[in-house]
Amino acid sequence: MGCGAPRLAGAEARQAEAGSSAGREGEEEAEEEEEQPAANGRRGACAALARRSRAGLTEKRPGALGAAAPPEMETMDDDDFMASFTPPLLTESLEMAMEVENENSKPSCFSCAFDNQSGGRIFSAESYLASGSLKRVLLRLDPAPNDYEEDVVEMFGFQWVTEMALVESCGFLFGLLRQQIYRLENLVEMNSSDFGQAANLHSEAEGIRRQCIEFLHYVKVFIFRYLEPPKVDSDGVLHPYEELEAQLPSLLVEELHTLTLHIGHLYELPSSVLAAFTIQHQAKIFPPSWHLLHLHLDIHWLVLEILHVLGEKMMSLIGIVTLLGTIWRTDRQTVGCNLSSRILYLFLGQVVYANNFINLTGENLTSSSLFETHCGNLVSDLISLSINKYMKVRPSEALTSHHYPCICIKELWILLIQLLDFRNKGSHTECFWSLVNENLKNIFERPSGSERKSGFETVQCKDPLSFSWWIITHLASLYQFDRNGDLDEKKPKESNWKFVEELLKKSTDVQTGVLEEQLRMYLQCCLTLSSFWDWNLSAVTILWDYYSKNLNSCFTVPWLGLKGLANISKTSLSMLELVKSCCCEQQIPTLYESSNSYHIFLSILARMMKEEAENSVVHPWKQIKGRIYSKFHRKRMQELTEVGLQNFFNLFLMLAIVAETEDIVSRVLDLLDFLTPSSVTMSQRALIWRGHFAFLLIYVEKNMDISVLAEKVSNAFRDKAKEFLVAKNDYTQKQNLWTLLSTYIDGVQEVFETSCYLSLSEEKLLNDGFTMLLPACRGAELSMVLNFLQVVLARLRSVHKRVSQGLQPGNADPNAQLPLVAKEHHLAVASALWRNFFPYLKSQRMSQMPPSPQLADTAAGFTLLALDIPSKALSDLQPQPVLSMMQLFGWDDMVWPHLVSRYLSHLIQNRELCEAFSKMGYTSYEALTVRSWFRCVFQMFIDQPTGMLAKTDAERTVGKAYKEQLTEMTRLIFKLSEVENILSKAHVEESVPKQDPKNALVQFIKAVGRTYSGLQTLPEKSAMILKSMEYLGDVLKYVKPYLKAKGPPEGLQLTYWIIGCLVKNWAAILATSKAQQLLFRIIDCLLLPHSVLQQDKELPVALLSAIQESLPLYLQGLSFICCQTQTQGAYLNQLLGSIIQHYFGRFLPSSPTALGVGQHPLLTALCSSITVPQMLRLRKTTLHVINENYLQFKGSAPPPRLASVLAFILEVLQRTQTTARCDVGLVLPAVLKCLVLVNEPQVKKISTDIVQCMVEGCQVGSGGEHATQLTSVFRQFIQDYIAVYDHRVYSILEAVAVLDQTLVTSLIPTMTQALKDSEHKQGLGRNAAQREAYKRLLSYLSEAGQNEIQKLENETG
Repeated sequence: MGCGAPRLAGAEARQAEAGSSAGREGEEEAEEEEEQPAANGRRGACAALARRSRAGLTEKRPGALGAAAPPEMETMDDDDFMASFTPPLLTESLEMAMEVENENSKPSCFSCAFDNQSGGRIFSAESYLASGSLKRVLLRLDPAPNDYEEDVVEMFGFQWVTEMALVESCGFLFGLLRQQIYRLENLVEMNSSDFGQAANLHSEAEGIRRQCIEFLHYVKVFIFRYLEPPKVDSDGVLHPYEELEAQLPSLLVEELHTLTLHIGHLYELPSSVLAAFTIQHQAKIFPPSWHLLHLHLDIHWLVLEILHVLGEKMMSLIGIVTLLGTIWRTDRQTVGCNLSSRILYLFLGQVVYANNFINLTGENLTSSSLFETHCGNLVSDLISLSINKYMKVRPSEALTSHHYPCICIKELWILLIQLLDFRNKGSHTECFWSLVNENLKNIFERPSGSERKSGFETVQCKDPLSFSWWIITHLASLYQFDRNGDLDEKKPKESNWKFVEELLKKSTDVQTGVLEEQLRMYLQCCLTLSSFWDWNLSAVTILWDYYSKNLNSCFTVPWLGLKGLANISKTSLSMLELVKSCCCEQQIPTLYESSNSYHIFLSILARMMKEEAENSVVHPWKQIKGRIYSKFHRKRMQELTEVGLQNFFNLFLMLAIVAETEDIVSRVLDLLDFLTPSSVTMSQRALIWRGHFAFLLIYVEKNMDISVLAEKVSNAFRDKAKEFLVAKNDYTQKQNLWTLLSTYIDGVQEVFETSCYLSLSEEKLLNDGFTMLLPACRGAELSMVLNFLQVVLARLRSVHKRVSQGLQPGNADPNAQLPLVAKEHHLAVASALWRNFFPYLKSQRMSQMPPSPQLADTAAGFTLLALDIPSKALSDLQPQPVLSMMQLFGWDDMVWPHLVSRYLSHLIQNRELCEAFSKMGYTSYEALTVRSWFRCVFQMFIDQPTGMLAKTDAERTVGKAYKEQLTEMTRLIFKLSEVENILSKAHVEESVPKQDPKNALVQFIKAVGRTYSGLQTLPEKSAMILKSMEYLGDVLKYVKPYLKAKGPPEGLQLTYWIIGCLVKNWAAILATSKAQQLLFRIIDCLLLPHSVLQQDKELPVALLSAIQESLPLYLQGLSFICCQTQTQGAYLNQLLGSIIQHYFGRFLPSSPTALGVGQHPLLTALCSSITVPQMLRLRKTTLHVINENYLQFKGSAPPPRLASVLAFILEVLQRTQTTARCDVGLVLPAVLKCLVLVNEPQVKKISTDIVQCMVEGCQVGSGGEHATQLTSVFRQFIQDYIAVYDHRVYSILEAVAVLDQTLVTSLIPTMTQALKDSEHKQGLGRNAAQREAYKRLLSYLSEAGQNEIQKLENETG
């Protein structure tokens, strides 16, 4: 088997080891042995060569530490050939050499079985990139500096001499390699689904693959370390080993060619093997198919590496061989004539010829041709795999779906890119893109017959154009990886624009039929490529030629639904934002659904112009503007539809952003002038206006004056606003015009919101067109204009304040010293607002219908503007415009309360406004604000219908909104200093402001009353009265609408209740002369109006209910006032009696049983907790009125509803449990009369109970006074009725005697005298029956009665 055979390797190794340690003698013996190669035979030659090789090992390994590293071949010219031996990348080579100790001893291989989540690695540590294998090959460093250091190497289960195995047994070793590949293929075929065998199969397959990879790495290392030029003996004869070594390069080329034929193409692998690409990378055990597939990848790549290393090695030997050739030519006899010309031929140049193959087949085979053929086949195979992958890719997923089925394929692509482009720079061989383009062209051409050199016919590509875009885009992204497999986005990238231009031409060829769904993908790819490569004018020109002819297209994708529809921008800002998105970095994969192909084209154009403008002296706009402008002329402009105009504006807006703004806008205006008014629809006109405003926004963002463009569009607005005003009744015309006018309003608002300092002539946009527009607006139209106005007002104030602070001396802000022109523009804007908007606002404050909330908001904005810039307010508001505005919108009683409450809520807590009023010396600011609050609460139901009908949803919504507004206003009112002071003195809880506005107002009224009661001095009380009247205002004016309309019920309830609380709690204030007039007006308007005085006229139910619920408050307050007042006392008592007289009967039920159902307000007033003087005054007046008006008999006929009246009196007596003098004097005589004259049982029962209550009450009360009065009443009763109703009188007195015997006893003289007078008057002598009844009464009176009986009997006797 020769010296490289496994059987001899051990002996040779031992002999070689002995030779290396023998010292100088050993070296001399080695020299002697080398002089006798023929005698010693082949074995001796092998041993000698091994010793010689070991002796010079460090000299032959340039990759060792400290050795000068060979150069990396970036460029290689003939003149620079010898200079290339100088190391230009010494530093990088040294770094690689110093990393030797850290290198992994495992051979590099393709592996996707690793966890890429730890450490952030993209490729496995064993990969050709991450392990540094590729980098070492390109830098001409030792491919495996830590490996193959021993004299013996184990390959395929045998021991081999490291430095000689490949020379001696090249064919045999490659045969073993093929045998191992065959073994692995057999394992794939016998693969079982038995899980128990999976681990064994994995281990065996992994071992086979490792042996194959290690062998190919050994080949690569052997070429680098041990391949040398032939060494000729002195007699010119080659040593047999030298001759074998000289033939090795040719033999290697033949074996590698055989190996590539043996493994075949990747696409030829069985589907079961190719399916291993889909195995999850996280698996730990892989089937043999996975190992076979990755072994094929390893072999394909290692063949290229070996060929490259072989070529580099041969290049490095050219100098040595050339020198030998020179010696041979000059002195053949010295060297010898036996130097084979064939050997010299093998080593002359980088190309190695496969001589045996050439001799046998007649075909030319060299290392270079094999490299190129194998590269071409490999790229073809990889593209075939990508075609299979692309079959499952949707156009929308093109950029997110990768072209590699496995990370190893990605690595293989990167390796090819790095290797081919490296070789291209050094020797002008074919670059990576050239090879890819060649293969992609084959897809288009679809070769047939004998020309089929690739697998493209086996794997059909249905859409070569789309696939070409897809694969090129993904391959271009791989240029971002460096030789270590790390991402390096700054790394220079080779472009492929020439081929992409051809793709663009095919993509936009109308004859082939361009589909938007495909075009979007193509342009996505083009945009991605433009982010990798430098810009290309030809590519942009090709695209512009297509889109300039298709501007009217919608560029929609039907299956995308609404997302694919043409998007006409609704506002100028959205139009500009769309264009801006084309000018900035975007998430390109999302553009398929979010943008159409035209927008992507704009992104390409914008990106290229921006990048080139940064890197080039000449702006790219100069190169391309002629091509763009030339496509637009009068006819073309008039052909544009609405979609076309949108695309037109999108193009020029993008150009205005990235190029010469003024030049572009000027050209756009000229082009738009080609459009005749008659040919432009209203929607197109609105789009043109939006385009104008989009350009204005660009001007603003670039801080350019907008006056020229603003005047042009504002003049058009004025004309349309006039048409809108004139077309009052033409609904269709107004609707069309409003589309245009609303566009203008939105545009102006966006300009004001965008402008930083409002110093660019923005006032030009606020012309007198608004004075015509506002009166013609209704509902939503007016709401939109007012919202716009609020935004402008707020923006002006904010910017003006910022600029004013910046102009203050000593401000260190970098923008502090702004030009005064900004302030002048602010004055101009303020003047335009006052002049063109405020007059309409002022006219609407007293409209017939409740105004919209925006009116109040806008009025508040003008008020604050008057505070900030007072000089520009209208002349009729001067000299104090803030005060005038408050009087107009906040304190005027004629203004709608809805407007007032919302208006004041904006201003109550404004600190600057409070300070302004303080500086004016206007002290009534808070009091007038509280007065407005009073009115707003009183009139909270002013706009509701007066009937009892159910409210509509709209009315409920309005009512709820107003109540919420009032609640907020109440909260703010309670923060005023005057109000807080009053609440503090009255010890009111802090939770009051959180209550319902009605309750909060009542609490405040009570707090004012308590505060007044706590004052001691007359000046304090006088001031408080004036302040209270200022708070209250003309309260009856506030409630007049309720009283006039007799509704709504809620309004009447609110009115009577709050004013009743006012009368009760402010009784002390109303008792004064300064407030009595208000009291009299309250009584006249609320309690004793003309309708109440008409007893025969029924009052509305709502009014009667309101009075019934609140009347006790009025009665209690009036009774207090009657006790307190010194003046008008008689008149007030009369008014109190009149009120009681009119309402006692109105609320008195027809029968006593109904009295408790709806309690009588008088009963409530009399039985409530009030002071004794108040109670006595009210009780006396009430009983007097009842006695005079409801207990008077007409002859013997009782008054109507007598039982109810008596029941009321009884209820009063029972609830109060006291008897006053007025009760006895005013009520008892009438009750006794009822007992005598009325036979109705109910009346008798109630009358008896009343008498009982009074008698018992007099016993409890202050005895003497009450007893005397009671005795007097009964004495008069006896005198009046005993003559006629003697039996009834005696019966009543019998009942009284049971209650109070002393009282009846005291009446004996009166009763006896009355008896005698009655008998005398009758003239019939003694009345026996009467005397018997009298005696029966006397019998109840104990001793005094018996004595009187005795006297009467004595008289009889």
